[in-house]
Amino acid sequence: MFARIRRLLSQFFSKSRTINNEPLNKVSLIVIILIDIFILINVFTGLDDISRWYISPTQAYPCYSEWQNYQTKTTKDKDYEIVRLSLPYNTNNQLSFQQNYQQAEVGHLGKVSQTCLQYADYKDRINNREKQQIIKTIDQKQSQISTLEQANRTIRTQYDSTLLEKIAGQNREQSINQVGAEKAKQALEQNNRQISTRKAEISTLKNELLSKPESVSFIAFLQDQNQFNSVEKGYKQASFWYPSIQLAFQSLFLLPLILVALLVYKFTQRRRYGLISLISWHLLVIFFIPLILKIFEFLQVGVIFQFLFDIISTLFGGLLFLINYVYILLIPLIGFGIIQFFQKFVFNAKVQAASRFQKSGCVNCAKTIRHHDTYCPHCGYYQQVECQNCHNLTYKHLSYCKHCGTSQDSSNL
Repeated sequence: MFARIRRLLSQFFSKSRTINNEPLNKVSLIVIILIDIFILINVFTGLDDISRWYISPTQAYPCYSEWQNYQTKTTKDKDYEIVRLSLPYNTNNQLSFQQNYQQAEVGHLGKVSQTCLQYADYKDRINNREKQQIIKTIDQKQSQISTLEQANRTIRTQYDSTLLEKIAGQNREQSINQVGAEKAKQALEQNNRQISTRKAEISTLKNELLSKPESVSFIAFLQDQNQFNSVEKGYKQASFWYPSIQLAFQSLFLLPLILVALLVYKFTQRRRYGLISLISWHLLVIFFIPLILKIFEFLQVGVIFQFLFDIISTLFGGLLFLINYVYILLIPLIGFGIIQFFQKFVFNAKVQAASRFQKSGCVNCAKTIRHHDTYCPHCGYYQQVECQNCHNLTYKHLSYCKHCGTSQDSSNL
């Protein structure tokens, strides 16, 4: 097993830095590496672009986060807070909420939830100059309250100092404090009355805002649990499938590149076009790197992960660390399967050897040799193996002995 892996690695590095079994010079190797880096960057850029081609769950259900926050809040002002989100200050050249949601569909596959578009329509109905003015008035009064509260804090911190000044008989004109001790209480009471008045006015304005027909309709829509459940279900379902959709599109981007690189590599190997064969081999490796990375990334967040997560959660409750044990076992098995697939179907030594033998080529490097040559004069590879049945020498990697016709599967391992 380890000898086979070493042989595979040796073949891999040999193919990556030789042209017709001749090593690349340093300059050529640097050029090849620079080309590899440039192509790899562009491949990852393309993968990132195509992964965002299909609309994301947050784009398909843009109302979900706001709506969920509203559902989970327990504060008494939550109706006012959600209505306020519909009333931005700056409305110059601004798209409506519904248009803003629909922008996510431009240049993307998929559609925005109709319920969210209805949600946006309610917000657009609320958003007008009259209600914006109410919000501005509320903010102005809230700012006045903050100013008065800050003044009260200042008076309280200076109160002790003014008392000491009064006890010491210091002249009021020489005091550094804004309010004398005798007037501090009066100033605090006056400020508190103003604060209470402003709070009452704010409460009235909030009630006025929430009593508007558009606000009433919007709040009623928000409190419709069936509507929210439909959005929540759609969002969770979209989130569940989104990694799988991304992997499908990324595979759609990579597989044609891999196929073309593989066909070019096979063709140039048969025709012995050394430089083109080397470049196509590098391209093949480069295209496989992101595909493998994306597959492993999918295994961490995709449908398989969620399936395993649900099973372990059901069977073992909080022992979610067990999923790591599953992956420790699963990933090597998948890697082994990938290696076996390419070893048997893509880079099958027997298929390559048969093709090269028919063209009087070395079974290792494919260069032309004579039929009676035991060793390749180009790469030094031993061409023959002893048949386990008749013990005569026959060609390596070919399926049957040329003398007795016995299968050579066991002897060519």
